[in-house]
Amino acid sequence: MSAPSQRTISREVSLTGVGLHSGAETSITFRGAEPGAGLCFRRTDLPGQPRVPASLDHVASTDLGTTLGDGDVKVMTVEHLLAAFSAMQVDNAIVDVDGPEIPIRDGSSQDYVKALADARPVEQAARASVIAVSEPVSVSGAEGQSYVATRAADLRISATIDFEHRAIGRQFGSFVVDEEGFRQELASARTFGFKADADTLRARGLARGASLANTVVLDADGIMNDGLRFQDEFLRHKVGDVIGDLMLLGARVRAHIVTERPSHRGNVAFAAALRAQHRRDSREPIMDAAQIMAYLPHRYPMLLVDRVTEIDKGKRIVGLKNVTINEPFFQGHFPGHPIMPGVLIVEAMAQVGGLLLMSELEDADKKVVYFMTMDNVKFRRPVVPGDTLVFEVEVLQLRRGVCKMRGRGLVEGNVAAEADFMASIVDK
Repeated sequence: MSAPSQRTISREVSLTGVGLHSGAETSITFRGAEPGAGLCFRRTDLPGQPRVPASLDHVASTDLGTTLGDGDVKVMTVEHLLAAFSAMQVDNAIVDVDGPEIPIRDGSSQDYVKALADARPVEQAARASVIAVSEPVSVSGAEGQSYVATRAADLRISATIDFEHRAIGRQFGSFVVDEEGFRQELASARTFGFKADADTLRARGLARGASLANTVVLDADGIMNDGLRFQDEFLRHKVGDVIGDLMLLGARVRAHIVTERPSHRGNVAFAAALRAQHRRDSREPIMDAAQIMAYLPHRYPMLLVDRVTEIDKGKRIVGLKNVTINEPFFQGHFPGHPIMPGVLIVEAMAQVGGLLLMSELEDADKKVVYFMTMDNVKFRRPVVPGDTLVFEVEVLQLRRGVCKMRGRGLVEGNVAAEADFMASIVDK
């Protein structure tokens, strides 16, 4: 099945409302974006109007909602809006927000769906990214949560929730996630909470904007609202949360997902597992070992890049290193408990960055890349035999042969190391 076209919106649309947790009155405006831009939030109330991409790498919290962040800049409770973008298949857009949180509206996704319909989605001249599950992917959590994804032609989510409250109990449902199905079966399902938790949450700075107008509230006797929109509204809302959190992949998903007791934390972990499998399945090299050696002066045992799978000229590169027990450094580096030396992880990351620069040059055989500085180096987890390191390096600035870059090394979608580099292109 071929990839569909990317989509954006053709006109601006705005909404206002109170934030569920912050209680702050905010407004949002949807604006179109170029192909490949993805979704991002722009805090128009802050100096410089900083942006926060809607991506897994920018998840700052999953505590009673999904919060995105970039440094000190945060945008709270994005999941309902992202679910609407997913269902409406809008890949590229900027969401301007003049406060710390997306308006909760009525607690569901239906107002965002209506707004996006009014914004008139249009196709763009670029193919959308698609994550099509080819083999089962599973994730389990400590509190009985589980997720399994299997091959499917579209996106279907089958979910079970289980709460001790008698108004909820155990509920199961299965839903095909397309625009019409989402509108009819999921978009209007509202968020819910328990009256007994209200004081504790507000003491933590949460649920300050919650009310019966935007939340289904349960007390010891039952539901405090006038009624439910669906008998299983609680389940349907949880499915909507899964859809919204999966939008952080920056791709459309084709899979049948079966989940037990989904949560925001579990959704994000599951999305990371889907991304990791997709990266493993998409390893067709665009630069193999022979081509790498034509650009880099390194040779065994110091050539630490096996292949390159993606290059966005002058902007970004993705390279892979398969870590095996036969690596020479394992003979002397913790031989009884083999761990790849951190300095070699950074060296491999730098080599990937060097390939990005050298691939731009017409006279690459006469040039060499020297790294001048490395800053903000952090190691997040050990790398061991059997791991595949996926290096993502992006150019921050290129001026007069001096380049600033930022790199990350990931194992199964989780960051193992990251660093900022400065490199110089010089004559041999």
